[in-house]
Amino acid sequence: MTTIYDVARVAGVSTATVSRVLRGSGLVHPDTRQRVLAVIESLGFVPDASARGLTRGRKDIIGLVGLDRGADEIDIERSSLLFVDHIVHAAETVLRGTEYSLLLTFGSRGEQFEKRVRALAGQADGLLIAEEVLDQGELRALASQIPVVLIAGSRDQTEADVFLGDNIGGMTALARHLTGQHGYRRLCFVAGPKDAPDAAERYSAFEQAVAATPGSGIDQVVHGDFSEDSGIAAARILLGRSSLPQAVVCANDQMAIGALRELQRAGVSIPADVAVTGFDDVYPSRVVEPPLTTVSQPFRDLGSRATRRLLNRVKNPALAPRAEVLPTQVVIRASCGCLPQKQRLGQVKAASPRKENLHAKPPHHIDVGGDQSMGGTEYEKAAACGRIGRDDRARPRGRAGRGHRRDGVAGGCHDGAATAVGMDDGVQRQLLRGRRVRGRFQLDL
Repeated sequence: MTTIYDVARVAGVSTATVSRVLRGSGLVHPDTRQRVLAVIESLGFVPDASARGLTRGRKDIIGLVGLDRGADEIDIERSSLLFVDHIVHAAETVLRGTEYSLLLTFGSRGEQFEKRVRALAGQADGLLIAEEVLDQGELRALASQIPVVLIAGSRDQTEADVFLGDNIGGMTALARHLTGQHGYRRLCFVAGPKDAPDAAERYSAFEQAVAATPGSGIDQVVHGDFSEDSGIAAARILLGRSSLPQAVVCANDQMAIGALRELQRAGVSIPADVAVTGFDDVYPSRVVEPPLTTVSQPFRDLGSRATRRLLNRVKNPALAPRAEVLPTQVVIRASCGCLPQKQRLGQVKAASPRKENLHAKPPHHIDVGGDQSMGGTEYEKAAACGRIGRDDRARPRGRAGRGHRRDGVAGGCHDGAATAVGMDDGVQRQLLRGRRVRGRFQLDL
């Protein structure tokens, strides 16, 4: 194996000069640098990373830690990019233009996994941690030794930087759509793991939004683990009841898709008998039948912003920890009882993310893919369910499966022009120029 001594001998320089060339030092004459680099290439010399780390005081490694949720992966979890996958891609994209490499470790919460996290910390210059895989004491000790940034952690975390989606604003807007636009009064919530900060925020926001609607209530709370399999298990629990709820709201898309498909296998029509919604807006939520109403959160932005913050913290460990909340948006599709949006109006740019206890409320937009989206509490005022391109006929009621029936359901979304709240002037003018033609709302563009 070629060593630094071989390079120095062939190039006719000292090993110290070769080391300076490898470090990019400006103390080496340009002609000497070129000669050394040519020898390195001709000999195929690969510097030892550990030795370089000792010399430079850094390892050029960023670690990423994530939890494995659920037992066996099934269906969409085997074939689709999910939350952590998007975080990994985003982090790698940021690091691609640097000297850093990304080192990953995943596992189930417990003492053995904590040992692996500590071992990874010893090999890295900084750690990205997806969810809070360590208890507060462990995290405090780790953050005192190495720069740490949390993704999807608690917004009141004080030991490290935190980047998260606006779970509260997104879930509140979704709950108000279900109780306000559809009039659902008996709802079920399929919660995520109790140790996941995202899951806790989503359940708390849903509970408060439902409580604020007179006559509405949560019939049942079923706890899952964010996996598709736990959504299937939740649906089986609901199928064992004498009657189904009017809507099943799930803390993420994987559980929602599992629940939706299991209900369908039992003969329950979605959304005619039961509405189902999710959270995250992973790709399968768009192609499942019926397409899933959900809340979209910016996976890639979470990963890229957290990675850039970690690189800054590696350079300046004295930076004060901060929490950054990125905007989420309700994406209206058919599974909640709304008819699919077929007419495309373009998209209004979302608001920039806000920090520390601010719930981002991006402006209303209609997605280029045909989904209707809105963010935060502005949802109530924006008539994203003003069904452009929908006729005045009421949504037909499906037949309930296995003797179940859903009583007291208000109709779908209302026909008519969207209220231009949260839209820019151009979109408002387009809507105001609209007119009805043969029972449909047409835009004069």
